[in-house]
Amino acid sequence: MAVRQKIRIGDLLVKNGVITEEQLQQALAKQKTTGLRLGRTLINLGFVQEDRFLEFLSEQLGVPFVDLRRYKFDPTVVQRLSETHARRFRAIALSEKGGLLLVGMADPTDIYAMDALERLLQQPIEAAVVRESELLATLDMVYRRTDEIAGFAEELDEELTDGQFDLAALTPADDDSDAPVVKLLQSLFQDAVQIRASDIHIEPDETVLRIRQRIDGVLQEQIVKERRIAPALVLRLKLMSGLDISEKRLPQDGRFSLKVKERKIDVRLSTMPVEYGESVVMRLLDQTDGAADLDQVGMAPEMLEQFRRLIHMPHGLILVTGPTGSGKTTTLYGALQELNDAGKKIITVEDPVEYRLHRVNQVQINPKIGLSFARVLRAALRQDPDILLVGEIRDQETAEIALRAAMTGHLVLSTLHTNDAVSSAMRLVDMGAEGFLAATAIRAVMAQRLVRKLCDNCYIDYTPNSREQAWIKHTLGDRAQISVSLKQASGCHRCNNTGYRGRIGVFELLVLNDEMADALRRSDSSDFVKAARRSKGYRPLVVSAMLEALDGITSLEEVYRVAEQIDESSDWMQIEQSDVSEDINPDSGEQAQDKHTIAWDEGS
Repeated sequence: MAVRQKIRIGDLLVKNGVITEEQLQQALAKQKTTGLRLGRTLINLGFVQEDRFLEFLSEQLGVPFVDLRRYKFDPTVVQRLSETHARRFRAIALSEKGGLLLVGMADPTDIYAMDALERLLQQPIEAAVVRESELLATLDMVYRRTDEIAGFAEELDEELTDGQFDLAALTPADDDSDAPVVKLLQSLFQDAVQIRASDIHIEPDETVLRIRQRIDGVLQEQIVKERRIAPALVLRLKLMSGLDISEKRLPQDGRFSLKVKERKIDVRLSTMPVEYGESVVMRLLDQTDGAADLDQVGMAPEMLEQFRRLIHMPHGLILVTGPTGSGKTTTLYGALQELNDAGKKIITVEDPVEYRLHRVNQVQINPKIGLSFARVLRAALRQDPDILLVGEIRDQETAEIALRAAMTGHLVLSTLHTNDAVSSAMRLVDMGAEGFLAATAIRAVMAQRLVRKLCDNCYIDYTPNSREQAWIKHTLGDRAQISVSLKQASGCHRCNNTGYRGRIGVFELLVLNDEMADALRRSDSSDFVKAARRSKGYRPLVVSAMLEALDGITSLEEVYRVAEQIDESSDWMQIEQSDVSEDINPDSGEQAQDKHTIAWDEGS
């Protein structure tokens, strides 16, 4: 084997005019304080672009450049190198040919790393240069902890006797980090954070234990054969949450915090007795970066500007509506982040408190001791607040207190569980609130949903068929600009073969006008709906989702899912059942528009 020689990459960069000698000296001085590699230091200082630097390395070393975003990985080859060593040497095994293993490296000039990799892999390697940021993201995706979880589950199972386990062994001790149940939970949480899971479900079945993680709103399942470890897991989680470990017949709720991969995670835990034991669901809230800003939730610029004007009004009620998991809390916390300054007193009444905000007085309701939304809200009004956030309006009493607070000089933000913005104002009247109160207090209603974003690494072009084109035209009306090619999910290692990675909000904002207020005073739901759909700038949820699909951010499949959630799939079914010819011209304008499209066009 030829002896490798260390390459002075800095001198080569200067010699080839990529950087100057002065820039090299600055980078070397900076490198001494940061400990980073020279190439990364040059990139961070802005002396050279990352792609230009990698191209230069590829040319000078005579090694290939590999774009990991598009690379098709062989799982068996990847696993040849353990995750520990892959992260230590910033490397990933890519392919094998003729006894030579191709290894992607962030720094292929590191001869010590290459020698160490050859010793570990016990075969000669050929280096390829890869982007470091892509490498780290790829390592998170390809090194899933499913095998590790299964291994720890088997280890825990071996420690348990038939149908029994040692309570003392599962109780937190001074140093029990090596206990199998602890290692299993650590691996489970690390895997969840690594793949951006929002929830973990632990569900005992008759013969197996199901561990499911919700990623971008969709559950993914891992089956563990060691069914009898379930009670040990539940017991340990109850201890971590401060719950009653002897109570298995009633549901319990708790919470705890932990640190995973340098991220502070707040865990909300719920237990429920089921046929084969206790089911546990944990909601993971990443507190590291705090609540999202309004700019990050995905509102269209013109809608965001209008919403900002609304939340800066001195008084009135603003409702955010949608089903559980639609991002309502994220939007409201974004609004609070913007409103939170030393000159305003902000009080929130929540169940539960999800994010901790500095300078905001946050109250967790507790029905067991009579601490209800209505009771806390009455007390909060005596605390001289400027802004109130009510986690959810659930009953007539809370609705009327919130409405009266909004009429007496307070800005009130709250949520409702309704399908769309149009039905939300009348929902308060249906709860028993007086129509005149709702008409006077409500300023606006925003409905929202979360749609999955197409993975930017693997999406493919998609041409809608004639019925889909007709549906797009039917939904958007004459303003529709139908692209001959949309985007469709495909699937790759970065998105766990789902075709989607991340989510974005789609919104429907309804600002009340005099016509709607008059209908509310009369409690006339029919007139209110008609006035709402005629209002200026009204854009239904399905239209907002469709525009995201036309921009290539999401797929038509996701738009249809939104339409189903708000009972608008009938439009699609009608088009499916109609005799739409295959040579339909979507630009002809002959398709009948639905009531939403007519209202949107008239209001524009």
